[in-house]
Amino acid sequence: MHKVRTYNQISVKGLDRFARQRFEVGSDIGHPDAFLLRSQKLQGVEVPASLVAVARAGAGVNNIPVGEYSQLGIVVFNTPGANANAVKELVMAGMLLATRGILPGIAYVQTLTHLSDAAEMSALLEKEKARFAGGEIKGKTLGIVGLGAIGSMVADMALAMGMKVVGFDPALSIDAAWRLSSEVSRMENLASLLARSDYVSLHVPALDATRHMISADALAGIKPGAVLLNFARETIVDPAAVLQALDAGRLGRYVCDFPEPAMLGHARIIAMPHIGASTEESEENCAVMAADQLIDYLDNGHITNSVNYPAVRMERTAGTTRITFSNENVAGVLGQVLSVLAEHQVNVIDMMNKSRGELAFNIIDVDGTPDPAVAAAIQAVPHVIRVRVV
Repeated sequence: MHKVRTYNQISVKGLDRFARQRFEVGSDIGHPDAFLLRSQKLQGVEVPASLVAVARAGAGVNNIPVGEYSQLGIVVFNTPGANANAVKELVMAGMLLATRGILPGIAYVQTLTHLSDAAEMSALLEKEKARFAGGEIKGKTLGIVGLGAIGSMVADMALAMGMKVVGFDPALSIDAAWRLSSEVSRMENLASLLARSDYVSLHVPALDATRHMISADALAGIKPGAVLLNFARETIVDPAAVLQALDAGRLGRYVCDFPEPAMLGHARIIAMPHIGASTEESEENCAVMAADQLIDYLDNGHITNSVNYPAVRMERTAGTTRITFSNENVAGVLGQVLSVLAEHQVNVIDMMNKSRGELAFNIIDVDGTPDPAVAAAIQAVPHVIRVRVV
């Protein structure tokens, strides 16, 4: 039976994916095979020797020490795209809130509690409504930085609303490129996108390469009066540079899901409490996707949507036992493992080897049921990180 320790409140629909006769799931599970979590920070949390996988019900993994786990052979999964629609819809709401006088208009109406006559209120509102006039997004240009699952959906939404869309993504994958509408104009660099966009929406991961991507230098070239929307990660934007650009009038408004104390009370900032993925549907989608990926890995050794190990999948052959192992991506490891199998007279029926950067992952289906000493011998091969029999 596999054991899964949960952190945070995981959607029941996700938990229900684990068959009770095969999985023990709970927040107090000892010797877990896997962690399933949302926002729990794992930095500093003791790593059980039994742990082989971690799944985050969400896209970002900055709460997981991925580098440390990689060296221990722990596969880290996320759920890209599962919360994309929720974030997409909030981006649209952010653009509208930044463009129309919605929030100040609502606040003004709530000050009229002293009025009791409907006709008097109607006349006053008709007189004052010009104070809350805004613009329209149709015909404006939206610049999207990061054209993955969320960015491509934001692009489709903006096009449907009559906007022009330009995009920049130096790490655009082939799959993402296929998803992207042909109506999206690709920019060669960030500066070109900022210079021509009325709205800029950020959808890149929090990496060393993206830290303070929106800097003082970047904002110096932004189209005057543009609206910047950050529903990605707080580290992508330099908050001091944003405040300076707002106060100087270069930046029109800043809409974010990651407020900081210095931003509170600023007339041109609309700050939300990290609710981009906080919908019932999104939480369910993320939980189900994370659970399914964990189950497939624990049962079959398949890897889908890992942030540290390569994607790998191989159909099982009837009558075989599956051995998986991770290793440092250096020459000769697989050959040594195959030699170990030959020495123990274990017949290989099928196999797959995939690598990703400095790491590699292997699936080998062997005839019959090998002696436990075989797994121990594979583990002893230099540069092998972790061996499992599944």
